[in-house]
Amino acid sequence: MKDQISVAFVGNPNCGKTTLFNAYTGANLKVANWPGVTVEKKEGSATYKGSKLKLIDLPGIYSLTSYSIEEKVSRQCIMSDDVDVIINIVDASSMERNLYLTMQLLELRKPVILALNMMDIVEERGMELDLHRLPEMLGGIPVVPVSARKRTGLDVLLHAVIHHYQEGPAEHVVTYDDNIEDKIAKLEVVIKARYPDAANLRWHAIKLLEYDEEVMKHHPVDVTAIIDRNYEKDIINQKYDYIEEVIEDCLFYKKEKLASTDRIDEVLTHRIWGIPIFLGIMALVFFLTFTVGDFLKGGFEVALGWFSVTVSNLLSGLHAAGWMNSLIVDGIIAGVGGILTFLPNIFILFLALAILEDSGYMARVAYVMDGIMGKAGLSGKAFLPMILGFGCTVPAVMATRALEHEGDRKKTILVTPFMSCSARLPIYVLFADIFFEDYAMLAAFSLYVIGVVLAILIALLSNRIFKGKSSNSLLIELPEYKSPNARTIAVYVWEKVKDYLSKAGTTIFIASIVIWFVLNFGTTGMVSDISMSFGASIGRFLVPVLAPAGLGLWQIGVALISGLSAKEVVVSSFAVLFGISNVNSAAGMMQMSEALGAYGFGPLNAYALMIFCLLYTPCMATIATIRKETNSTRWTIGMVIFQLLIAWIGAVLVYQIGSLFM
Repeated sequence: MKDQISVAFVGNPNCGKTTLFNAYTGANLKVANWPGVTVEKKEGSATYKGSKLKLIDLPGIYSLTSYSIEEKVSRQCIMSDDVDVIINIVDASSMERNLYLTMQLLELRKPVILALNMMDIVEERGMELDLHRLPEMLGGIPVVPVSARKRTGLDVLLHAVIHHYQEGPAEHVVTYDDNIEDKIAKLEVVIKARYPDAANLRWHAIKLLEYDEEVMKHHPVDVTAIIDRNYEKDIINQKYDYIEEVIEDCLFYKKEKLASTDRIDEVLTHRIWGIPIFLGIMALVFFLTFTVGDFLKGGFEVALGWFSVTVSNLLSGLHAAGWMNSLIVDGIIAGVGGILTFLPNIFILFLALAILEDSGYMARVAYVMDGIMGKAGLSGKAFLPMILGFGCTVPAVMATRALEHEGDRKKTILVTPFMSCSARLPIYVLFADIFFEDYAMLAAFSLYVIGVVLAILIALLSNRIFKGKSSNSLLIELPEYKSPNARTIAVYVWEKVKDYLSKAGTTIFIASIVIWFVLNFGTTGMVSDISMSFGASIGRFLVPVLAPAGLGLWQIGVALISGLSAKEVVVSSFAVLFGISNVNSAAGMMQMSEALGAYGFGPLNAYALMIFCLLYTPCMATIATIRKETNSTRWTIGMVIFQLLIAWIGAVLVYQIGSLFM
């Protein structure tokens, strides 16, 4: 036996694969990129009864038919000699979707162990799984129930790895119809004659019948006398026929759950009402974000006000220099603290999104949007990264890796930043509450709708201009509805809140100091008149450009520039620029309204500002991610300029057209 067994963790997205991998590797995890691509390569190590194991966490895939970057990377790794054993992690609550990949892995003639994850969900749904019959129908491979979350079954799984590695691979389990089997036999003879050292002749023959590009490229043979057409659909259908047999024999009480899911889907995925229902659900989300979030943030405002006064008195008591008092109270506390008061709104938003995701509804949104996205030259699959953009644009851009064609990826990356990420929410909350009062929720919600509509229109326009045509078809499982898992939601929300707090303690902290500096220093040193500062000079340079959009104040120019570090900084910048210690409190908003009102800044100006913040260049972290994903500095710079132009045009149109009626 080898000194070290190499084990690949393979499974569909969201099957718990990475959680299981992390349970084994812990601190022994190494993360890098696969050579030549941006997809992450995660490796770790473990030992079991003296045997050393090298563990590889591969990107989540649905199939070994390689179209997307992740599928290509996973397939190349699995087929290489670097992998000795495959642990196929399967979501036991979604067996049909998961077992298709299992059938393909079994044809590779490598040892495969099936790790049944999420068995608790199967039990929660009142279903039963025959764990004796299932391995029999899968060629005798080990089937091990595990819980990545509860860390159960981990030792049993590693025992199966060692034992099955020594035994070798199981036989294939799917026998196709006579016509296909006859062609497979003939192709095996041809491949053997042309490539005597070729391993796993059956797998190569099947891939030739599917017109697989990689196999035809690396193992070209003349098969015109055998293959008269592409048999991919036939092979897929016959695999699923066998999967249905497996489900019928091994999974019980599933039909009752499917019936209830189908009844709900008749409404939620309706051809006409599906989109209005989605918009209604999102409107409810933002209603809760404003009403409940604003109710909770009162406590934050009181605490911040008390903290600000206490620190100011403490510094005065210590006879600290005036500039030090100003830096800490007016700069750091006003900037960072002002952002922290929006935490209840952010919390409610992420809580609602987590519930929708874990219940199974978000997968329906992509399905519902497939028709509209198709007219824009994209599939509903492209809407999945866009949905992620409601949380954070960075992972949303990275999620475009799942798209198969480079052109589709770039189009999706181009429009994804128009989704209102959570960082923009404090801007919407602040200015909507100040200028639209009873209609604040509708004003903010309209921005989310405008972002989605504009993204689709720009995708459509780029598709028409460049004559692009997507060949992506939407293949997505619509999981059964389930009651959201409290722990899953808690982990998701905590990760998002932690990111928000981390940003407040790093990016926004630094930005607040920088903003304070440029507003309190000028060419003559420290200035008492803010209009003589570096910030004022920078802002005045932008006034002529922003004036047609109703944003002709130098303070707004400075705030928008600061927003390039993180969109939340726009709010903290306004707090520092206008000297408001607690901008999100009732008194703070009144001060902001009066300060802006003195310049003639009203609701129309505020909405133009919100539109500009919706559409203009995303944060630096997103720009860096876009550069990395596209591998093109030129394309990234062009995208930044394009978004600035779109934001300016959008804000100008809102202000100029609105001025005709107000």
